[in-house]
Amino acid sequence: MGDTADDGLRLAIALDGTGWHPASWRVPGARARELLTAGYWVDVVREAAEGLVDLVTIEDSLGLQADGRRDPGERTDRVRGRLDAVLVASRVAPLVPHVGLVPTAVTTHTEPFHLSKAIATLDYVSEGRAGVQVQVSGREDEAELVGRRPVLPVADLFEEAADWVEVVRRLWDSWEDDAEIRDAATGRFVDRDKLHYIDFHGRFFSVRGPSITPRPPQGQPVVAALAPADVAFELVGRCADLGFVTPRTTSDIPGILAPIRAAQETAGRAAEPLPVLGDVLVVLADDARAAADRLARLDELAGEPLHSDALVFAGAPVELADLLIEWRRAGLAGARLRPATIADDLPAITRQLVPELQRRGAYRTAHPSPASWSATLRGRLGADRPANRYATAGGAR
Repeated sequence: MGDTADDGLRLAIALDGTGWHPASWRVPGARARELLTAGYWVDVVREAAEGLVDLVTIEDSLGLQADGRRDPGERTDRVRGRLDAVLVASRVAPLVPHVGLVPTAVTTHTEPFHLSKAIATLDYVSEGRAGVQVQVSGREDEAELVGRRPVLPVADLFEEAADWVEVVRRLWDSWEDDAEIRDAATGRFVDRDKLHYIDFHGRFFSVRGPSITPRPPQGQPVVAALAPADVAFELVGRCADLGFVTPRTTSDIPGILAPIRAAQETAGRAAEPLPVLGDVLVVLADDARAAADRLARLDELAGEPLHSDALVFAGAPVELADLLIEWRRAGLAGARLRPATIADDLPAITRQLVPELQRRGAYRTAHPSPASWSATLRGRLGADRPANRYATAGGAR
């Protein structure tokens, strides 16, 4: 499709409420009272876009936010409740240009047909900047809220997620690009021969199709997944366009990338770009000691030390730049940064870290041209617009 993004460092920002530290809602400037307003999310994503990042992800869940160790209903000192991530992204999209928008979808309890048209709609609203982060749920409280079935074994959850992605991708392809004729003179709005039944029959889903939404601007919006463990490495390599991983040290990176690349090759996708970003939860200050003090104050407010599946980095932006460049040299495409507090760490990323990376020649100095393919999320990740599988197959319905 022409010009795609270069092979430089890629950055994403993971947005979750007022930040990833459980005490983030209590710091000055947190805007906790505005969490359920559109204005808050527009402002936050706009700040991220000022940092020229490739994309933001927006966290979501079907149950109350949990800390992984206690019943979420027991805690009253944490943020509880959230807006729907897909709807937030759709509200933000027309108001904040350039940045990719990747809301989370809990595949375990969400029908792929419903989310396929929601993400396709987001792709239209954002003019080609949409993606979806697939997430499985093994939480009993979420299973009970939905009431479909008991919790599945972990391996089955990821198998179901792979099927979910396959159904969604087929639905996005169920309209050929030129299926809409819109010929008022002949009275033909669509060419019915270019709408296709997907006829997916699997262990977890049976979906006939076609979608009710025409093929999205990107053809296939970006599918992303977090891979903190082996079973998720396979999911990323098998069917994702973008992976997030959680190395604790640079030496962890080869061992993380190897199974992802092996799964990618097994799935026949070795020639496809599949950037993998390392997740880092960041606490930034002028120097390492000041950052450690900030983290200690946040922990004191929370009443316990911060726990995270990702590396917790407390230091200066210049030191974080060192780490990101080191990770890039070790084979990652870049990083997804989780601000400990949106109020303090997001501006530190956009106004201090990014300029530092630019000074080193490691990061772009402008967004891609809006008229170019590189302005789409797939383009920013170095991917072309994929051919429609049904048109390539000769159009058989």
